[in-house]
Amino acid sequence: MPDFLVLTVIADDKPGIVEKLSSVIADHQGNWLESRMAQMAGKFAGILRISIDSEHKSKLVAALSSLDSSGLLVRVENPASPLSSQATHVVNLSVVGNDRPGIVREVSQALAQIGVNVLELSTSCEPAEMSAVPLFRSEIRASVPDTLDHEDVSDALEALSDDLMVELLTD
Repeated sequence: MPDFLVLTVIADDKPGIVEKLSSVIADHQGNWLESRMAQMAGKFAGILRISIDSEHKSKLVAALSSLDSSGLLVRVENPASPLSSQATHVVNLSVVGNDRPGIVREVSQALAQIGVNVLELSTSCEPAEMSAVPLFRSEIRASVPDTLDHEDVSDALEALSDDLMVELLTD
């Protein structure tokens, strides 16, 4: 029966990072299952989940740790068990508003206070089309308790500011 590992990776961006990482995993009989990776501000970072037979796990972990010497920092974790058995459904949220310091904190606090779990988060800041005022944009994939209506989620976010627009779509 395979074990599962979650890896976080960060390095200065350059060609060959994914190849180096995938080679170490494959050379130690690991199976790359899923990942999210991106380049930002000269760094390359990612998170991935792999499976590996127990007999090969310790050698793989040691090989991944040795990548630190080449500038590829890898942290290995055992996956956590699910947070709760509460019935939930997944939604996609699009949030747009005038950018300001602390907006990510405000949005994440509002979601946490009503029991919404952020599964994926991507943010950007870009100039508005007509005014060039900086706009905050966020795409959020979230797990929402079945006890909440979609309006509850939208209302919690829209209450943060008059200029915040929220669109909520179900998977």
